[in-house]
Amino acid sequence: MKLHFHGAARSVTGSRHLLETGNGTVLLDCGLYQGPREEAFKRNRVFGFDLKAVSAVILSHAHIDHSGALPALVKSGWSGPIYATPATADLAALMLQDSASIQERDVQFVNKQQGTSREPLYTMDDARAATALLQPIPYHQVFEAAPNLRVSFHDAGHMLGSALVKMETQGKRIVFTGDLGRASLPILRSPELLSDAETVILESTYGNRVHPPEEDEEKELGDIIRTVAGRKGKILVPAFAVGRTQHLTYRLKRLAGKIPEIPVYVDSPLAADVTEVYRRHPECHEPGTWTKGDPFGFSLLHTVRTAEESKRLNDLEGPAIIIAASGMCEHGRILHHLYHHGANERNAILFVGYQAEHTLGRRILENRKERVQEIRVHGRPMTLRAQVFKMNGLSAHADRPGLEAFIRAHARTLKNAFLVHGEPDAAEALAGWVRDTTMARTLVPGLGQEVTI
Repeated sequence: MKLHFHGAARSVTGSRHLLETGNGTVLLDCGLYQGPREEAFKRNRVFGFDLKAVSAVILSHAHIDHSGALPALVKSGWSGPIYATPATADLAALMLQDSASIQERDVQFVNKQQGTSREPLYTMDDARAATALLQPIPYHQVFEAAPNLRVSFHDAGHMLGSALVKMETQGKRIVFTGDLGRASLPILRSPELLSDAETVILESTYGNRVHPPEEDEEKELGDIIRTVAGRKGKILVPAFAVGRTQHLTYRLKRLAGKIPEIPVYVDSPLAADVTEVYRRHPECHEPGTWTKGDPFGFSLLHTVRTAEESKRLNDLEGPAIIIAASGMCEHGRILHHLYHHGANERNAILFVGYQAEHTLGRRILENRKERVQEIRVHGRPMTLRAQVFKMNGLSAHADRPGLEAFIRAHARTLKNAFLVHGEPDAAEALAGWVRDTTMARTLVPGLGQEVTI
């Protein structure tokens, strides 16, 4: 039996791992690599494996770095089943079409700028074709993804519908975490850590960090809002439309009465649609989420759907919070707001999620000590004077103690630990602890690496 690592190996995005058994081969996730345009253009078009050999795709959750290359897989001729939880299937249907729209717009921009005639990675038709292959499987129900490969989903606690994937074949038990969540996240249930796996494929995004306590997170968020609102500034929040936006608006609702009463605009049609999916899947919510009414709405919250409504925010008077995608400032309406509001030193940019290498969000964050930055937005130069904040505590990923807890649950039987979905320093730091704590073979695999288990 072999594992092949074709993405999120010594990096965070583009999750793709191939499990090859004697009876069939399955692909664990099929995500987009997010990085420099030219590198992404190449890496997202080359899968590195024989598509015909793949019996099925097992999708851990709907985030684009885990699901976003599925339409490209289908465009290349693959037509097998894509197994996911019901909530993941609903979210992926929305997100893949949104991603296709971005792919089409992005290639039009590049062709216009460079005088080229590139084709998009995939189109809306490809996204619809991929969506048609989704097969929803509830948590804990065992299914056969390939002959003699029994699979079940277990709540990962990372986002709505996210799953740990337990696979059993040839007397071996393998667990793939996808993205492992946190026990303290609001709305979602805590992760089911499972136990007694022989092989684990574990994410390591925060393998060298400890998140602050939840009460400290809300205090920090409240302090930032009071500071910026006090100078009549606006807070621009680049946030993923799925998960992070709902998590943030839930926290803002809980802060009512402790922060100034200022309007909150969620400027994202996708986020609005995703929130409706959240409402349809209470089976994924922790008990008590609905005891105080709708957890995703409050009087000061406004949903912005149309481009015209979004443009009207350019002339918005007074303090406000504007939440918009993309979470890494690579595309979407957040760029529009950066361009129109980022030059005002009264305003602020609040990062509430991971910023991948080579993204605009990462560049802004790394240079935040320089209160004035020169950046380019939609190809146009601008001077960024807005104050930059970063909150690690709002992350939906497990931190080092959470990842250690997962390993301890499997330590008695663990023979192989493969750490993926992390930058090298984070993955190697966690790998050192795993080696010292268990007897397992522990690797941080490189891109394209193959191992026998």
